[in-house]
Amino acid sequence: MNTKQLWKDCLTEIETGISRANFSTWFKNTSIVKEDTGIIYIGVPNEFVRDWLINKYHKLITKTVADAYENMRAVEYLITKIESSKPEPVPTGEINKSYANKELPLKDLYVNPDDNLNPRYHFNSFIVGSFNELAYAASLAIIDSPGTKYNPFFIYGGTGLGKTHLIQAVGNTIKDKYPNKKVHYMTLEKFATDFINSLQSNKANSFKEKYRKYDLLIIDDIQFIGKMEKIQEELFHTFNTFHENSKQIIFSSDKHPNYIPELADRLKSRFAAGMIVDISPPDYESRLAILKVKVRELDIDLDPEILDYVALSVDGNIRELEGSLNIIVCQYRLKNKALTLLEVKSLLKNNMKPKKNIAIKDVVKIVSEYYKLEEVSVYEKTRKKEIVKARQVVMYLLREDFNVSYPLIGQKLGGKDHTTVIHSCLKIKNDLKNDPQLLQELEQIRIMFK
Repeated sequence: MNTKQLWKDCLTEIETGISRANFSTWFKNTSIVKEDTGIIYIGVPNEFVRDWLINKYHKLITKTVADAYENMRAVEYLITKIESSKPEPVPTGEINKSYANKELPLKDLYVNPDDNLNPRYHFNSFIVGSFNELAYAASLAIIDSPGTKYNPFFIYGGTGLGKTHLIQAVGNTIKDKYPNKKVHYMTLEKFATDFINSLQSNKANSFKEKYRKYDLLIIDDIQFIGKMEKIQEELFHTFNTFHENSKQIIFSSDKHPNYIPELADRLKSRFAAGMIVDISPPDYESRLAILKVKVRELDIDLDPEILDYVALSVDGNIRELEGSLNIIVCQYRLKNKALTLLEVKSLLKNNMKPKKNIAIKDVVKIVSEYYKLEEVSVYEKTRKKEIVKARQVVMYLLREDFNVSYPLIGQKLGGKDHTTVIHSCLKIKNDLKNDPQLLQELEQIRIMFK
């Protein structure tokens, strides 16, 4: 097998799916070192690149290699010293021509290059409801006294729930209220990329000076930091510098820090010393309020019955809610007349997200892995507390999230009577009212279904 050509073909495919900067940073000086019984060993220049590829691009790499080499069983990474080839100089005219032919993405037109903040993200367009009111209240407290309250501030929750809007709104408001304070927003990926580049160019001190000059540092998508020891170490020292100088630092993540894989205990401790708060999916009242504000902003007239239907039908995240509204608005303007409820239902029927389809055994597998139990134990007759709890969680999720009937759940989980299943579901439902730990556990398990 020609491994050099295989990797060249794979890189060509990978390059089309990620940004030019990320491709250059993370895939430069990589190669296929060897193939052994279907295992492809990819050589990388250092541990930082290895960890980032594993955490951020492993699925993409595995799929790309599998598509190009049908005998692939797995992909592994080896740290090797790879000779880098000097890039051929490109004439200045060609560089200008290549940039001239590219349109700037629309979203980039709104980003302030000095601080990476999007000025559209402000509190005047942020909807507050029971699902995010604690995060909102904490944000206002931080704005009143940056660096002294809730430092660090750690927000977590699923995608499309408004985390980025909220943390950027804090940045924009502090920038307006305190003109002399230096604010900077970035993703963890950008932080890691800058750090790696500073090491490779022997400019580590410049990196430290750059980030520690800010009065407010906002880092998005911190969940990717798991397993990256050197990045964690640098972030730890950056955080300490901010804290000692009463400078504010804000993080966002799709999961609670306790559930970020291989996150160092000292970072967990630092996160817990400030404030950790979640944003959950919006309830019906909040979804309806969001729709009303959006309709008002768009200056269109929609029947309240239509807004009520959309709020009831689209029970996912805010992004999905806005997507459905955009479809309606587009049709409204196309026809230049008010839409009926029947027309809206017909319009949205193909855009409604179907209920997640997952096998019962897969739910058992995910829950078992989460609680570190053998899958077979969930089906067995036992009164061990930890197994009983896991089985009840499985039953609850099958019923609530996937609408599986009580008799079928009982039948599949060791021949239990349907009344036992009903009792288990009610037990979890009642426990959730008074047990925040259980609520967090279910949130993390649900993320694993995605």
